[in-house]
Amino acid sequence: MNIKFYRTGLFSVALLLAVLWHGTAGAQATNWTKDGNQYYKIKDGEIMLVDARDDSKKTTWITRQMLTPQGQSPIAVRRFRLSDDGQKVLINNNTKRVWRYDTRGDYWVYDTNSKTLVKLGKGLPASSLMFAKFSPDGSKVAYVSEHNIYVENLADGKIKQLTTDGTKRLINGTFDWAYEEEFDCRDGFRWAPDGRNIAYWQIDASKIKNYLMLNTTDSTYSFTVPVEYPVAGEDPSRCRIGVVDINTAITKWMNIPGDPVQHYVTRMEWTKSPNEIILEQLNRAQTESKIFIANISNGTSRAIHQENNNAWIDGKSRWNNGNPVGWEWLNNGKEFLWVSEKDGWRHIYRITREGKETLITKGNYDITGIELIDETGGYIYFNASPNNATQNYLYRIKIKGGKEERLSPSSQPGTHGYEVSPNAKLAIHNFSNAYTRPQSEVISLPDHQHIAGEAIALDANAQNKTEFFKVKTVDGIELDGWMKKPANFDPNKKYPVVFYVYGEPASQTVTDTYGAGRNFLYTGDMAADGYIYMSLENRGAPAPKGAAWRKAIYKNIGTINIRDQAMGAKEVMKWPFVDSTRIAVWGWSGGGSSTLNLMFQYPEIYKTGIAVAAVGDQLTYDNIYQERYMGVPTTPEGREPFIKGSPITYAKNLKGNLLYIHGTGDDNVHYKNAEELINELVKYNKQFQLMSYPNRTHGISEGPGTTTHLRTLYTNYIKEHCPPGGR
Repeated sequence: MNIKFYRTGLFSVALLLAVLWHGTAGAQATNWTKDGNQYYKIKDGEIMLVDARDDSKKTTWITRQMLTPQGQSPIAVRRFRLSDDGQKVLINNNTKRVWRYDTRGDYWVYDTNSKTLVKLGKGLPASSLMFAKFSPDGSKVAYVSEHNIYVENLADGKIKQLTTDGTKRLINGTFDWAYEEEFDCRDGFRWAPDGRNIAYWQIDASKIKNYLMLNTTDSTYSFTVPVEYPVAGEDPSRCRIGVVDINTAITKWMNIPGDPVQHYVTRMEWTKSPNEIILEQLNRAQTESKIFIANISNGTSRAIHQENNNAWIDGKSRWNNGNPVGWEWLNNGKEFLWVSEKDGWRHIYRITREGKETLITKGNYDITGIELIDETGGYIYFNASPNNATQNYLYRIKIKGGKEERLSPSSQPGTHGYEVSPNAKLAIHNFSNAYTRPQSEVISLPDHQHIAGEAIALDANAQNKTEFFKVKTVDGIELDGWMKKPANFDPNKKYPVVFYVYGEPASQTVTDTYGAGRNFLYTGDMAADGYIYMSLENRGAPAPKGAAWRKAIYKNIGTINIRDQAMGAKEVMKWPFVDSTRIAVWGWSGGGSSTLNLMFQYPEIYKTGIAVAAVGDQLTYDNIYQERYMGVPTTPEGREPFIKGSPITYAKNLKGNLLYIHGTGDDNVHYKNAEELINELVKYNKQFQLMSYPNRTHGISEGPGTTTHLRTLYTNYIKEHCPPGGR
């Protein structure tokens, strides 16, 4: 199964549903064998070896008996990785969440030669190890525990502590809240190719102020829960890159030009040389990217590439399924791949170590991800959808450039995902569209022929399919949309419309994937009850429609996206079967913010709104996300776009029915946003309904009965204030 990683900062429900249907975020990705013909799979507590060409050929590689420590029960395998020689397996279990994902836990090594199972980190706290990795020769494992880096010798079990200064706020080998949330940076150290050194990030968050969440239910007396959280306008954490010698435990710090507080290091890897690292540095505004190569012997660095943008520069996680790890080397380390929007489209380039660029993909289309670089065969396999921004297909192009070749079949319109095997001859192919449930098979490449598993089949019997459409607004902006019509739709009647909105640069809502047209918060069947359920995609959404489309929202969150939505709704309201007196809108997180802005800025359109976990005041959200899209608000002029785009600025205009929902334990969008909004609505005597969920986080899922209560609340409010059915 193709596991993708999804960020959750200001998440949209589309992202949440993607996680639900495509796999749990942070789960085990496919481990291929080096020949690319087989892969390893966790099944029933064991690790199986599966022939990708014939999935009936399975063997148990690591049994429960092998996974049973003496006198204990078998350990449960959460995820695993192999040593380079394939003789040892590193097993992660007993995992715990760090903010979003379960990235700390226990680690064990099973040696297939000696038939031994050994637990790592003796003497360290339980479930405290993070990002354990074999050394290149498989003789050692390095890991992080409580913000320090350790290395353990597998031959004798001796543990050496490589850093000693780690504290809650001085973070070695991993990241603080903001880096994790907004850059998808979690794993913060890398083995050198020769295994003699480890390069790592050190984040100094000691000057980051705490946001104090208030817990009033878990003890007789209330207490505060501090979260290090740099809001927009506050300085980021200090960042630097060190290289520690595993024999001496001495760190040498790299001398990277630029203020380490006013810059971010978002990527760092070794070059093909054990004496060099390569890294990407972004300025605080994220409008300038520089690539440096640093010499670890003397700590000097040199810039080999620079790019500037009038809006912002996306990191690798945007086109690598939320994963910024890795550097795409070519030609034995003399060149690497890079992705840039500098010509107005997201394209692939080759860059030499001297900084010379060569454009590989050309034309008016965006790549959406890179699946594999097959240097032996001379191809890059990538995703794109030049003709339909709601879909996704597999292409390949020669590394030297040329004409791209579509590999996904035209008979399967929708969204395709792939995990291409190392030999580029096979791939695990995942597919869904709005009316076809997710399916998975193994195919051959490049002919895309079915090899194993159940062959992909579109649902020919699907009823009342979600419809995709386009509307052009009065501003000349063409918006994509989907619509789920009522069952037994009668074109001579008028129906209520419930819009689902997100509206910010973190996610699309209008995609041809299974779940489009489904409202997971609604209890029952919206179509059967007589609703039109709909979503429109405004400018600023990360759709493959060119950089100008995506970056029109720069310094315009809360204005241009809101106008696009409202003007699109006005066009929809002209349709003869739409009841303009029953128009509702809802969204979560960034979508909650959009819902509030739509209710406040266009009260003549939207009569009912449900906003969940919304940012009411953009100056309260974290600096990395908000400054990326809105600029750095350290001057009155810099603060102006934040104020102009914030829902609290327009709360006095509320006329319709508003239900506001927020968890008081939300470490992402703080409950402060709810209280600022409440104060504004009270100030102007604007009546509304409020539901606060004690100690629930951004996803509002914790605690018995919470999900059922939230869905019931949502459904009852919609039915009461935007009654269903044709009239």
